[in-house]
Amino acid sequence: MTGSRYGLYLCSQHPDTDDPGVRFGELVEQVRLARDVGFDSIWAGEHHVPAPFHYFTQFPLLARLSADAGEMTVGTNLVLAPLQHPLHVAEQGAMLDVMTGGRFVLGIGLGFRTVEFDALGVPFAEKVSRMSEAIEVIDALWSKDEVHHHGRHFRLDGVGIRPRPFQRPRPPIWVGATVDAAVERAAAIGDAWLMTSLPTMADLGAQVTRYRAALERHGRPFPADFPRMLEVHVAADGARARERAGPHLLTKYAAYAEWGQRDLMPPGSDLDQPFDDLARDRFVVGDPDEVIAGLRRQREELGITHVAMRVQWPGMPQSDALACIDLLGRIVLPALRSGRP
Repeated sequence: MTGSRYGLYLCSQHPDTDDPGVRFGELVEQVRLARDVGFDSIWAGEHHVPAPFHYFTQFPLLARLSADAGEMTVGTNLVLAPLQHPLHVAEQGAMLDVMTGGRFVLGIGLGFRTVEFDALGVPFAEKVSRMSEAIEVIDALWSKDEVHHHGRHFRLDGVGIRPRPFQRPRPPIWVGATVDAAVERAAAIGDAWLMTSLPTMADLGAQVTRYRAALERHGRPFPADFPRMLEVHVAADGARARERAGPHLLTKYAAYAEWGQRDLMPPGSDLDQPFDDLARDRFVVGDPDEVIAGLRRQREELGITHVAMRVQWPGMPQSDALACIDLLGRIVLPALRSGRP
Protein backbone atom coordinates (compact mmCIF):
# COMPACT_ATOMS: atom_id res chain seq x y z
CA MET A 1 0.00 0.00 0.00
CA THR A 2 2.63 2.45 -1.05
CA GLY A 3 1.48 6.05 -0.65
CA SER A 4 -0.77 5.44 2.35
CA ARG A 5 0.06 7.16 5.64
CA TYR A 6 -0.64 6.00 9.18
CA GLY A 7 -0.92 8.19 12.26
CA LEU A 8 -1.50 7.88 15.99
CA TYR A 9 -4.67 9.47 17.38
CA LEU A 10 -3.81 10.28 20.99
CA CYS A 11 -6.12 9.46 23.88
CA SER A 12 -6.40 12.87 25.58
CA GLN A 13 -9.30 11.76 27.78
CA HIS A 14 -8.79 9.87 31.04
CA PRO A 15 -10.81 9.21 34.22
CA ASP A 16 -10.58 12.20 36.55
CA THR A 17 -9.23 9.86 39.22
CA ASP A 18 -6.08 9.36 37.12
CA ASP A 19 -3.03 11.54 37.76
CA PRO A 20 -2.94 13.98 34.79
CA GLY A 21 0.81 14.44 35.14
CA VAL A 22 1.38 10.71 34.80
CA ARG A 23 -1.03 10.44 31.87
CA PHE A 24 0.63 13.36 30.10
CA GLY A 25 4.03 11.74 30.52
CA GLU A 26 2.58 8.59 28.98
CA LEU A 27 1.52 10.54 25.88
CA VAL A 28 5.06 11.86 25.50
CA GLU A 29 6.30 8.27 25.67
CA GLN A 30 3.74 7.16 23.07
CA VAL A 31 4.71 9.92 20.64
CA ARG A 32 8.41 9.13 20.96
CA LEU A 33 7.74 5.45 20.31
CA ALA A 34 5.46 6.22 17.34
CA ARG A 35 8.20 8.42 15.89
CA ASP A 36 10.84 5.75 16.35
CA VAL A 37 8.83 2.89 14.82
CA GLY A 38 7.76 4.82 11.72
CA PHE A 39 4.36 6.41 12.21
CA ASP A 40 3.55 9.33 9.90
CA SER A 41 1.47 11.63 12.10
CA ILE A 42 -0.01 12.39 15.52
CA TRP A 43 -3.48 13.79 16.22
CA ALA A 44 -5.39 15.17 19.20
CA GLY A 45 -9.04 16.12 19.73
CA GLU A 46 -10.93 18.81 21.61
CA HIS A 47 -13.60 18.63 24.30
CA HIS A 48 -14.68 20.84 27.20
CA VAL A 49 -16.37 20.22 30.58
CA PRO A 50 -15.64 16.48 30.23
CA ALA A 51 -16.54 15.27 33.76
CA PRO A 52 -16.22 12.51 34.94
CA PHE A 53 -13.03 12.63 32.87
CA HIS A 54 -10.24 15.10 32.38
CA TYR A 55 -9.30 16.14 28.84
CA PHE A 56 -5.97 17.62 27.77
CA THR A 57 -6.30 20.99 26.01
CA GLN A 58 -5.65 20.47 22.34
CA PHE A 59 -3.28 23.17 21.06
CA PRO A 60 -0.97 23.31 24.11
CA LEU A 61 -0.76 19.52 24.07
CA LEU A 62 0.18 19.35 20.38
CA ALA A 63 2.64 22.23 20.74
CA ARG A 64 4.51 20.36 23.48
CA LEU A 65 4.36 17.00 21.71
CA SER A 66 5.59 18.48 18.43
CA ALA A 67 9.03 18.73 20.06
CA ASP A 68 9.12 14.91 20.14
CA ALA A 69 7.31 14.28 16.86
CA GLY A 70 10.36 14.33 14.59
CA GLU A 71 9.20 14.39 10.97
CA MET A 72 5.64 13.34 11.78
CA THR A 73 2.72 15.51 10.72
CA VAL A 74 0.87 17.14 13.65
CA GLY A 75 -2.87 17.64 13.34
CA THR A 76 -6.10 18.53 15.12
CA ASN A 77 -8.83 15.93 14.97
CA LEU A 78 -10.95 17.91 15.54
CA VAL A 79 -11.08 21.60 16.48
CA LEU A 80 -14.67 22.30 17.49
CA ALA A 81 -14.95 25.38 15.30
CA PRO A 82 -18.28 26.76 16.57
CA LEU A 83 -16.81 27.03 20.07
CA GLN A 84 -13.72 29.02 19.09
CA HIS A 85 -13.05 32.43 17.59
CA PRO A 86 -11.39 31.81 14.22
CA LEU A 87 -8.69 34.38 14.96
CA HIS A 88 -7.50 32.26 17.89
CA VAL A 89 -7.55 29.08 15.79
CA ALA A 90 -5.66 30.80 12.97
CA GLU A 91 -2.97 32.12 15.31
CA GLN A 92 -2.45 28.83 17.13
CA GLY A 93 -2.51 26.81 13.92
CA ALA A 94 -0.02 29.14 12.27
CA MET A 95 2.34 28.84 15.22
CA LEU A 96 2.13 25.04 15.16
CA ASP A 97 2.87 25.12 11.43
CA VAL A 98 5.96 27.23 12.10
CA MET A 99 7.08 24.97 14.96
CA THR A 100 6.74 21.84 12.82
CA GLY A 101 8.31 23.30 9.70
CA GLY A 102 5.10 23.08 7.70
CA ARG A 103 3.74 19.74 8.92
CA PHE A 104 0.48 20.95 10.48
CA VAL A 105 -3.04 19.95 9.38
CA LEU A 106 -6.15 21.64 10.72
CA GLY A 107 -8.97 19.16 11.18
CA ILE A 108 -12.19 20.97 12.02
CA GLY A 109 -15.71 19.93 12.97
CA LEU A 110 -19.05 20.92 14.48
CA GLY A 111 -19.21 19.21 17.86
CA PHE A 112 -22.33 17.49 19.18
CA ARG A 113 -22.40 17.88 22.99
CA THR A 114 -24.86 20.59 24.02
CA VAL A 115 -23.19 20.87 27.43
CA GLU A 116 -20.11 22.33 25.76
CA PHE A 117 -22.12 24.92 23.83
CA ASP A 118 -24.07 25.87 26.96
CA ALA A 119 -20.90 26.25 29.05
CA LEU A 120 -19.31 28.54 26.44
CA GLY A 121 -22.49 30.51 25.72
CA VAL A 122 -22.72 29.50 22.06
CA PRO A 123 -26.18 28.73 20.62
CA PHE A 124 -26.23 25.10 19.51
CA ALA A 125 -28.49 25.99 16.60
CA GLU A 126 -25.76 28.21 15.14
CA LYS A 127 -23.08 25.53 14.94
CA VAL A 128 -23.21 24.98 11.17
CA SER A 129 -23.13 28.66 10.22
CA ARG A 130 -20.38 29.35 12.77
CA MET A 131 -18.18 26.54 11.46
CA SER A 132 -18.65 27.51 7.82
CA GLU A 133 -17.86 31.16 8.53
CA ALA A 134 -14.90 30.21 10.76
CA ILE A 135 -13.30 28.25 7.90
CA GLU A 136 -13.71 31.25 5.63
CA VAL A 137 -12.05 33.54 8.17
CA ILE A 138 -9.18 31.15 8.96
CA ASP A 139 -8.48 30.68 5.26
CA ALA A 140 -8.32 34.45 4.80
CA LEU A 141 -6.14 35.07 7.87
CA TRP A 142 -3.67 32.42 6.73
CA SER A 143 -3.57 33.62 3.13
CA LYS A 144 -3.74 37.43 3.30
CA ASP A 145 -1.85 40.24 5.00
CA GLU A 146 -5.10 41.98 5.99
CA VAL A 147 -8.59 40.61 6.29
CA HIS A 148 -11.81 42.59 5.97
CA HIS A 149 -14.68 40.33 6.92
CA HIS A 150 -18.21 41.34 7.92
CA GLY A 151 -20.15 38.16 8.55
CA ARG A 152 -23.04 36.90 10.61
CA HIS A 153 -20.84 35.90 13.56
CA PHE A 154 -17.45 37.54 13.08
CA ARG A 155 -16.21 40.97 12.04
CA LEU A 156 -12.60 41.81 11.18
CA ASP A 157 -11.48 45.19 9.84
CA GLY A 158 -7.97 45.16 8.46
CA VAL A 159 -6.85 42.31 10.73
CA GLY A 160 -3.77 40.21 10.03
CA ILE A 161 -1.88 37.58 12.01
CA ARG A 162 1.85 37.25 12.58
CA PRO A 163 3.50 34.88 12.12
CA ARG A 164 1.70 33.52 9.11
CA PRO A 165 1.89 29.74 8.54
CA PHE A 166 5.02 28.14 7.13
CA GLN A 167 3.05 26.38 4.37
CA ARG A 168 1.99 28.35 1.32
CA PRO A 169 -0.64 29.34 0.64
CA ARG A 170 -1.75 27.78 3.97
CA PRO A 171 -2.05 24.47 5.87
CA PRO A 172 -4.73 22.02 4.73
CA ILE A 173 -8.18 22.29 6.30
CA TRP A 174 -9.90 18.92 6.64
CA VAL A 175 -13.58 18.93 7.62
CA GLY A 176 -14.93 16.14 9.82
CA ALA A 177 -18.36 14.78 8.96
CA THR A 178 -20.52 11.80 9.92
CA VAL A 179 -24.01 12.40 8.45
CA ASP A 180 -24.82 12.84 4.77
CA ALA A 181 -25.50 16.59 4.93
CA ALA A 182 -22.19 17.18 6.69
CA VAL A 183 -20.34 15.07 4.09
CA GLU A 184 -21.75 17.24 1.33
CA ARG A 185 -20.78 20.35 3.31
CA ALA A 186 -17.22 19.04 3.63
CA ALA A 187 -17.07 18.75 -0.16
CA ALA A 188 -18.10 22.39 -0.48
CA ILE A 189 -15.91 24.07 2.13
CA GLY A 190 -13.01 21.75 3.03
CA ASP A 191 -9.79 20.62 1.41
CA ALA A 192 -10.76 17.05 2.35
CA TRP A 193 -13.48 15.16 4.17
CA LEU A 194 -12.13 13.68 7.41
CA MET A 195 -14.13 10.54 8.15
CA THR A 196 -14.90 9.66 11.75
CA SER A 197 -14.65 6.29 13.49
CA LEU A 198 -18.40 5.89 14.03
CA PRO A 199 -19.91 4.64 10.73
CA THR A 200 -19.46 1.14 9.34
CA MET A 201 -17.54 0.49 6.14
CA ALA A 202 -20.85 -0.07 4.34
CA ASP A 203 -22.17 3.33 5.47
CA LEU A 204 -18.92 5.03 4.48
CA GLY A 205 -18.94 3.40 1.05
CA ALA A 206 -22.30 5.02 0.27
CA GLN A 207 -21.07 8.35 1.64
CA VAL A 208 -17.92 8.29 -0.49
CA THR A 209 -20.18 8.12 -3.55
CA ARG A 210 -22.17 11.06 -2.18
CA TYR A 211 -18.96 13.00 -1.49
CA ARG A 212 -17.67 12.47 -5.03
CA ALA A 213 -20.98 13.69 -6.46
CA ALA A 214 -20.91 16.79 -4.24
CA LEU A 215 -17.35 17.61 -5.33
CA GLU A 216 -18.45 17.37 -8.94
CA ARG A 217 -21.40 19.70 -8.33
CA HIS A 218 -19.09 22.28 -6.77
CA GLY A 219 -16.48 21.91 -9.51
CA ARG A 220 -13.83 20.77 -7.05
CA PRO A 221 -11.24 18.01 -7.59
CA PHE A 222 -11.00 14.89 -5.46
CA PRO A 223 -8.51 15.63 -2.67
CA ALA A 224 -4.94 14.37 -2.74
CA ASP A 225 -5.37 13.32 0.90
CA PHE A 226 -8.40 11.25 1.84
CA PRO A 227 -8.27 10.76 5.63
CA ARG A 228 -10.20 9.02 8.36
CA MET A 229 -10.01 8.25 12.06
CA LEU A 230 -10.20 4.56 12.94
CA GLU A 231 -10.28 2.47 16.11
CA VAL A 232 -7.34 0.04 15.87
CA HIS A 233 -5.74 -2.38 18.30
CA VAL A 234 -3.31 -5.21 17.60
CA ALA A 235 -1.75 -7.94 19.73
CA ALA A 236 0.17 -11.08 18.82
CA ASP A 237 -3.05 -13.02 19.46
CA GLY A 238 -6.39 -11.77 18.16
CA ALA A 239 -8.28 -12.85 21.26
CA ARG A 240 -5.82 -10.90 23.39
CA ALA A 241 -6.34 -7.78 21.25
CA ARG A 242 -10.10 -8.00 21.67
CA GLU A 243 -9.71 -8.63 25.39
CA ARG A 244 -7.58 -5.49 25.74
CA ALA A 245 -9.65 -3.18 23.58
CA GLY A 246 -13.20 -4.47 24.00
CA PRO A 247 -14.16 -3.17 27.46
CA HIS A 248 -12.71 0.28 26.81
CA LEU A 249 -14.31 0.63 23.37
CA LEU A 250 -17.68 -0.47 24.76
CA THR A 251 -17.45 2.19 27.46
CA LYS A 252 -16.40 4.84 24.95
CA TYR A 253 -19.21 4.08 22.50
CA ALA A 254 -21.82 3.83 25.25
CA ALA A 255 -20.78 7.37 26.18
CA TYR A 256 -21.16 8.44 22.55
CA ALA A 257 -24.68 7.02 22.57
CA GLU A 258 -25.51 8.73 25.87
CA TRP A 259 -24.24 12.08 24.55
CA GLY A 260 -26.66 11.87 21.61
CA GLN A 261 -24.23 10.72 18.93
CA ARG A 262 -26.66 7.99 17.78
CA ASP A 263 -28.92 10.77 16.50
CA LEU A 264 -26.13 11.78 14.09
CA MET A 265 -25.57 8.27 12.74
CA PRO A 266 -26.92 6.71 9.53
CA PRO A 267 -30.37 5.09 9.90
CA GLY A 268 -30.30 1.74 11.63
CA SER A 269 -26.97 2.33 13.38
CA ASP A 270 -26.69 1.20 16.98
CA LEU A 271 -23.73 2.08 19.20
CA ASP A 272 -25.00 0.23 22.28
CA GLN A 273 -24.50 -3.45 21.46
CA PRO A 274 -22.15 -6.38 22.23
CA PHE A 275 -18.54 -5.81 21.25
CA ASP A 276 -18.37 -8.27 18.35
CA ASP A 277 -21.47 -6.68 16.81
CA LEU A 278 -20.23 -3.15 17.43
CA ALA A 279 -16.76 -3.91 16.02
CA ARG A 280 -17.94 -5.74 12.91
CA ASP A 281 -17.24 -3.67 9.80
CA ARG A 282 -16.37 -0.69 12.05
CA PHE A 283 -13.16 -1.35 14.05
CA VAL A 284 -9.87 -3.03 13.16
CA VAL A 285 -8.94 -5.17 16.18
CA GLY A 286 -7.02 -8.45 16.06
CA ASP A 287 -3.69 -10.11 15.39
CA PRO A 288 -1.22 -8.59 12.89
CA ASP A 289 -2.70 -10.43 9.90
CA GLU A 290 -6.23 -9.33 10.79
CA VAL A 291 -5.13 -5.72 11.29
CA ILE A 292 -3.11 -5.65 8.05
CA ALA A 293 -6.18 -6.93 6.18
CA GLY A 294 -8.46 -4.42 7.92
CA LEU A 295 -6.21 -1.49 7.12
CA ARG A 296 -5.84 -2.62 3.50
CA ARG A 297 -9.63 -2.54 3.20
CA GLN A 298 -9.58 1.18 4.03
CA ARG A 299 -7.58 1.91 0.88
CA GLU A 300 -9.03 -0.74 -1.39
CA GLU A 301 -12.73 -0.17 -0.65
CA LEU A 302 -12.88 3.49 0.40
CA GLY A 303 -9.74 5.02 -1.11
CA ILE A 304 -8.43 6.15 2.29
CA THR A 305 -4.86 7.47 2.07
CA HIS A 306 -4.25 8.62 5.67
CA VAL A 307 -5.51 6.71 8.72
CA ALA A 308 -5.40 8.27 12.18
CA MET A 309 -5.43 5.18 14.41
CA ARG A 310 -6.78 5.47 17.96
CA VAL A 311 -5.19 2.59 19.88
CA GLN A 312 -6.04 3.60 23.47
CA TRP A 313 -9.27 4.63 25.23
CA PRO A 314 -10.05 5.98 28.71
CA GLY A 315 -8.86 3.56 31.36
CA MET A 316 -6.57 1.45 29.16
CA PRO A 317 -3.15 0.85 30.75
CA GLN A 318 -0.11 2.46 29.19
CA SER A 319 1.55 -0.93 28.75
CA ASP A 320 -1.22 -2.09 26.41
CA ALA A 321 -1.05 1.10 24.35
CA LEU A 322 2.75 0.89 24.00
CA ALA A 323 2.62 -2.79 23.05
CA CYS A 324 0.09 -1.97 20.32
CA ILE A 325 2.09 0.99 18.95
CA ASP A 326 5.26 -1.11 18.89
CA LEU A 327 3.62 -4.02 17.07
CA LEU A 328 1.98 -1.71 14.55
CA GLY A 329 5.31 -0.05 13.82
CA ARG A 330 7.43 -3.21 13.66
CA ILE A 331 5.07 -5.59 11.86
CA VAL A 332 1.91 -4.00 10.48
CA LEU A 333 3.12 -0.77 8.87
CA PRO A 334 6.12 -2.35 7.08
CA ALA A 335 3.83 -5.02 5.61
CA LEU A 336 1.35 -2.40 4.41
CA ARG A 337 4.06 -0.23 2.86
CA SER A 338 5.79 -3.11 1.12
CA GLY A 339 2.62 -4.70 -0.16
CA ARG A 340 3.68 -8.12 1.11
CA PRO A 341 1.27 -10.48 2.91
